[in-house]
Amino acid sequence: MPGIVLIGAQWGDEGKGKATDLIGTEVDYVARFNGGNNAGHTVVVGDESYALHLLPSGIISPRAIPVIGNGVVVDPAVLFEEIDGLQSRGIDCSRLLISESAHVIAPYHRTIDKVTERFAGKKKIGTTGRGIGPAYADKINRVGIRISDLFHEDVLRDKVANSLHQKNQMLVKLYNRRAIDVDRTVDELLELGERLRPYAANTSLILNDALTAGKTVLFEGGQATMLDIDHGTYPFVTSSNPTAGGACTGTGVGPTKINRVIGVAKAYVTRVGEGPFPTELFDEQGDWLRAQGHEYGVTTGRPRRCGWFDAVVNRYATQVNGLTDIVLTKLDVLTGLEQIPICVAYDVDGVRYDDMPADQVAFAAAKPIYETMPGWSEDISQIHDFNDLPATCQAYVKRLEELSNCRISVIGTGPERDHIIEINSLVD
Repeated sequence: MPGIVLIGAQWGDEGKGKATDLIGTEVDYVARFNGGNNAGHTVVVGDESYALHLLPSGIISPRAIPVIGNGVVVDPAVLFEEIDGLQSRGIDCSRLLISESAHVIAPYHRTIDKVTERFAGKKKIGTTGRGIGPAYADKINRVGIRISDLFHEDVLRDKVANSLHQKNQMLVKLYNRRAIDVDRTVDELLELGERLRPYAANTSLILNDALTAGKTVLFEGGQATMLDIDHGTYPFVTSSNPTAGGACTGTGVGPTKINRVIGVAKAYVTRVGEGPFPTELFDEQGDWLRAQGHEYGVTTGRPRRCGWFDAVVNRYATQVNGLTDIVLTKLDVLTGLEQIPICVAYDVDGVRYDDMPADQVAFAAAKPIYETMPGWSEDISQIHDFNDLPATCQAYVKRLEELSNCRISVIGTGPERDHIIEINSLVD
């Protein structure tokens, strides 16, 4: 009954695609459990590279059945655009399963997302403008639309009318925007619903039956730990739970069926969007990391903020996710540095914090306390045994492992599929 959760251990963009690819040959199901098309990861197969946003990475595998769980918010128009793009490249998407209970991102969610962000001005959160937050807000306010609602016109019309009654008042009177037409919205959603119908399923039952039968299920999180709505740097977070607990609520699978929790972390740290980031670099070193690591968002194209490895963040990720393993990516990016700083603690107004402050005001004021380790200059991309790495590189990895309170099982040493060092198997 191997249930494996794969999550980001930092602020996202850690390279979860490489970890998924490594596990993929052993997996029967790959289930997305949170977020929407604000996530993005790249899967490389041979000479082909696939940028995925909403679809699970299992869509690329000829074996795994890809599943979109109930915890995901689905923009049907974006989903079909992604499906059409993959099918044009010869990828079969017919095995895709989508939870009937997953919520729908309607056109008005995108409108509200963009309008409210612009209205917020300097206090904006830095959303992608794709309607993710408003869709989750409707879910919590119990006025959301589920996939199954798209198959019942009367129910759908009532729900859309009820939701737009308040939203149109806000758009017209507060934001000076045109009201959204109920009938046009319903017609658009009904048309998309007809195409969605073949994919809709009771995915909770399917995944539980698969685990009971001894199948391997990979639960794939979008975004990352520090963007979790409950455990991240609130309010500069996403609108869902990308931590390990979200795998259970976002798919309907109980925690006793989870065997491994794998966190993916870069050998340094990046962040996209607004919010505190203690180790962020604003100098030429930050520019160097961005250039060396090609740090631009898969989904947004935005340049990522870059900083040194933050061990406080990684210890916190181990704590809140119950990590059993870490996949350390982009170690090769640090090649050529004479000295590599590691943030081991924070200074907050003269007080040392070895663990993550629960108070976000304190976290925003945190200054990194660094220790520095010697770097290396050798090319490590072709090395496949940990013991063959330069001694200073080995020492850096071991120190990160010690500071993170979790074993590092896999190391990414370059952009290619085979640029890895596997210390411990991720699938037992």
